[in-house]
Amino acid sequence: MREITPWHWVGFVLCILFFLALDLGVFHRRAHVVKFREAIGWSIGWFTLAMLFAAAIFFWRSRADAVQFTTAYVIELSLSLDNIVVIAFIFSYFHVPREYQHRLLFWGIIGVLVMRGIMIVAGLALISVFSWILYVFGALLVLTGIKMLLAKKQMEPEKNPVLRLAKKLFSVTENFQGQKFLVRVDGKLFLTPLALALILIETTDIIFAIDSVPAVFSVTQNAFIVFTSNVFAILGLRSMYFLLEGALHYFRYLNIGLSAVLVFIGVKMLIDPHGALEPKWFQVELPTTVALLVVAAILLISIALSVTAEHREKAKTK
Repeated sequence: MREITPWHWVGFVLCILFFLALDLGVFHRRAHVVKFREAIGWSIGWFTLAMLFAAAIFFWRSRADAVQFTTAYVIELSLSLDNIVVIAFIFSYFHVPREYQHRLLFWGIIGVLVMRGIMIVAGLALISVFSWILYVFGALLVLTGIKMLLAKKQMEPEKNPVLRLAKKLFSVTENFQGQKFLVRVDGKLFLTPLALALILIETTDIIFAIDSVPAVFSVTQNAFIVFTSNVFAILGLRSMYFLLEGALHYFRYLNIGLSAVLVFIGVKMLIDPHGALEPKWFQVELPTTVALLVVAAILLISIALSVTAEHREKAKTK
């Protein structure tokens, strides 16, 4: 098995930066509405890149690492579905024009990648010093999953502390100024509503990361796999949003599915914490392949039930 060197990290980051520059500088140089056909093309493209990367890991490292990457990627991708619902709410709240939404998500995801990287490094550092913290992460995921199932989400942007601070420090223009986040009016710097939407996207992702980053630690503590799986899932989030935005009403049971995924991953971490504590007999090994199949099954069942329920309601109204 070949070792992961700093050059692999540099090479991966440079490749991602190249694709991002190509995305914004070539394909989306001019603001336009991302339609369904374009969204599905980008979604397939990012998914294909992720699977090609998994294949590269298979030949470069091992089958086990490839399965771990794929499982971590699927978990991150599934949990990011909740982000899509929140992003749709933020766009609606700020009345973000459709032609500016892609650019806003582009810069939002750049910030998300940086924050996720910091959280992954911090999490792995904690695990290396306090291995028992995996049990804490597991319990946190179980509690979050239960809370997601029982609590009714009611997002209140006006109460966001970072957003309120930004409004105190800067004046805000009443209208959008094209794709600009900052503008100068009579020598004074103003934020635009687009900037406020960006701030809200970044701050809400911190909350999502508290769930999703520990979830990947249940699969592996290999920093390279944790980081790359997060990156591919986040990069696919933009196109997935434009793909699903018009069909979010179909996913009425998605929240139940995601809560079940969190509880399952949390339980997995509690019973199979990768040898964090003694005695060994307390631990139950759950193969990563099984975890991948369970997560995929939960999501597919929740989506299938949602679509079936929607069709039944439409049939009754006819």
